[in-house]
Amino acid sequence: MKGWRWICVGLLYATFVFRIDAVGQRRSQRTERISGSAGDVLEDDPVGRLKVFVYELPSKYNKKILQKDPRCLTHMFAAEIYMHRFLLSSPVRTLNPEEADWFYTPVYTTCDLTPNGLPLPFKSPRMMRSAIQLISSNWPYWNRTEGADHFFVVPHDFGACFHYQEEKAIERGILPLLQRATLVQTFGQQNHVCLKESSITIPPYAPPQKMQAHLIPERTPRSIFVYFRGLFYDVGNDPEGGYYARGARAAVWENFKDNPLFDISTEHPTTYYEDMQRAVFCLCPLGWAPWSPRLVEAVIFGCIPVIIADDIVLPFADAIPWEEIGVFVAEKDVPNLDTILTSIPSDLILRKQRLLANPSMKQAMLFPQPAQPGDAFHQVLNGLARKLPHDKSIYLKSGEKILNWTAGPVGDLKPW
Repeated sequence: MKGWRWICVGLLYATFVFRIDAVGQRRSQRTERISGSAGDVLEDDPVGRLKVFVYELPSKYNKKILQKDPRCLTHMFAAEIYMHRFLLSSPVRTLNPEEADWFYTPVYTTCDLTPNGLPLPFKSPRMMRSAIQLISSNWPYWNRTEGADHFFVVPHDFGACFHYQEEKAIERGILPLLQRATLVQTFGQQNHVCLKESSITIPPYAPPQKMQAHLIPERTPRSIFVYFRGLFYDVGNDPEGGYYARGARAAVWENFKDNPLFDISTEHPTTYYEDMQRAVFCLCPLGWAPWSPRLVEAVIFGCIPVIIADDIVLPFADAIPWEEIGVFVAEKDVPNLDTILTSIPSDLILRKQRLLANPSMKQAMLFPQPAQPGDAFHQVLNGLARKLPHDKSIYLKSGEKILNWTAGPVGDLKPW
C-alpha cells in the first residue's frame, strides 16, 4: 500500500509540474517589480542622503586579525569585513566627523575560528568594549550620545548577545555598551532580547563569485519539488535531540525522508548550487539560530524559500516583500509540509518566481566585490538614511551618563 501511495504522489507532482509549465507558456513577463512596506526602495541611491565617519582603529581590531586567519573572508559572518572595506571607499564616507550623520567602528568580532571554521564569540565582548573605550577616549563623538549615532556590524548567531547557544545568548543579553547604538546584524527574531527595535537585519554573507560560477541556463526545468541539504540532528551539541532547530529539522527528516517529492539529505553534493536551480521550493529551516545562508542561496537561484522559523525577522524586511516571495510554515506544521506546498496554486508559484527573477531582489542579498548599485551594502546605507534626522533627544546633557560601564558578566570586564 505504501508503494502505491508514493506512486500516486509522484503522479500528482508530475501533473503539478505540467500545470506550472502550461501556465508559464502563456506568460511573457519573466520578472515583476518589487515593492516593500517602505515603498519601492530597493533601487534607492543612498549617496547624498547621509555621511559616515569611519574611526581609524589600531590594526589589532581588524586587519591583523584577518591576516592571522584569511578564512574569515569566506565564512557566513564575513559581512563585517566587507562592510568595512566598502565604507573606506564609499562616497558616503566623510573625513570630517563634525559633518557626519553616523559613526562606524570597524571591529572584526567574528574572526576567531576553530579548526573546523566555526566562529568563537567568547572574546568578542572584551574586544568590543576595548574598541568603545578607545573611541570614547580619543574622540568626543561617542560621549555626546553614548553611541546613539553610532552603528556596529555584529553578524554573530545571536548578534551582540555574543553566544551561539540561544539560552546562553538570552542570559547574556546585548552587550550593555551597545544598548544605544544601531546594530547591523544577521540575527532577527521578534520579541527577542538579542534584537533591538532599531537594528537593521542583513543577509548572511554568501560568496557571489562562487554562486555566479555555478549558474545554469535560465530555462532549465525545475524537476525537483522540495530541496534541502544540511543537518537534521546535531548529536554533538544536542545528544538528546529536540533542542537543535527546536525539533523542526528532525520533523522534516522523520516525516519526509521517504517521500519522493522531497530531495533531502545530510550530504552536500558538488552539484548543490545547480540542484537548487532545478528545485521549485528550497527549505530554509532554523538551526541553532533562525537564519542561514540558504535564504540567500534560494533567492539567488530563484528557488522559492520555505521559511521554517517562527517569528523570524528577515533581511531588509521594509524593502523586500518576503510574504510574497517565500512560503512561511510554522514549526508545528512541519508534518503537513507536503500538503501545504502541493496546495499552493500554480499561478501563485509563478508570481513568486517572477518576483525572485527580479535582478534588484538578488542584488540586495549580496555583498559583491566591488560593490554594485542596490547591493546589500547600499541597503544597509538606505536603512541608516531612513533613520535620519536623529532626534535631538539622543544628545546628552553635560555630565549626563546613561550606560553602565561595569554592567555585564565579570569575564567581559577583563582587558582585551
